[in-house]
Amino acid sequence: MQKFLVGLYALYFFAVSSVLVAGAALVCLLTAPFDPNRRLLHVYSCWWASIFLKTNPFWKLDIRGLHYIDPRQTYVLVANHQSYADIIVLYQLFRPFKWVSKESIFKIPIIGWNMRLNQYVRIARGNLSSIKEMMQVCRTWLRRGASVLMFPEGTRSPDGQLQDFRDGAFRLSIDCGVPLVPVVVNGTHEILPKGGTAISFRGDMEVRVLPPVNPDDFENSAAMRDHVHRLMKDTLAEMRGTHPARVLTACR
Repeated sequence: MQKFLVGLYALYFFAVSSVLVAGAALVCLLTAPFDPNRRLLHVYSCWWASIFLKTNPFWKLDIRGLHYIDPRQTYVLVANHQSYADIIVLYQLFRPFKWVSKESIFKIPIIGWNMRLNQYVRIARGNLSSIKEMMQVCRTWLRRGASVLMFPEGTRSPDGQLQDFRDGAFRLSIDCGVPLVPVVVNGTHEILPKGGTAISFRGDMEVRVLPPVNPDDFENSAAMRDHVHRLMKDTLAEMRGTHPARVLTACR
């Protein structure tokens, strides 16, 4: 029965997406002359993703701290990565940004086409030249006033716990002088764990946006990375009820 439901949902997902990707192409064509950063196309993609949450009444999503992301400002956003479901969930921020995503996702029919239309940033993991190119593309977008979102763990967590961070996002924040916004996701690992083939169609998911971190407060990217990692780890533990109670204004 579970396999049947997953297959049915996959069919529904790609059937809806095959129609909406045509709309994405039309939005891109109509807005390109006055929207070079494709912010409106990204908003369309956020709405597209929201359909898959709203059609299942047993998925609940709670987002707090959204006011810390000013859509008129430019940021480096960093989020923990528990599941492919993070993509749909983080789209629900409805804030403009460029995803940084592994190159293989761009090759998926329909989904990859939309990513190309949005001019999201690709990276081939483990390829040094691709990493350097990704960093340069991100710097270009940041200087043009377009925020970028990265998963500093580099890949999905196998157990839902926060993994070690890589330096890239923090170097970008320091190099370009833009604030870094930590975003903590919880509950998506239980919906679709890494390596799993089954989808749980019932579950609660949470997003906590934390206050922007100023790169000028740190001597180097390593210090900034370690600070943000501790902050996100503590927040994730509190969201799961495994951390001693403390006041986190980002979640209020």
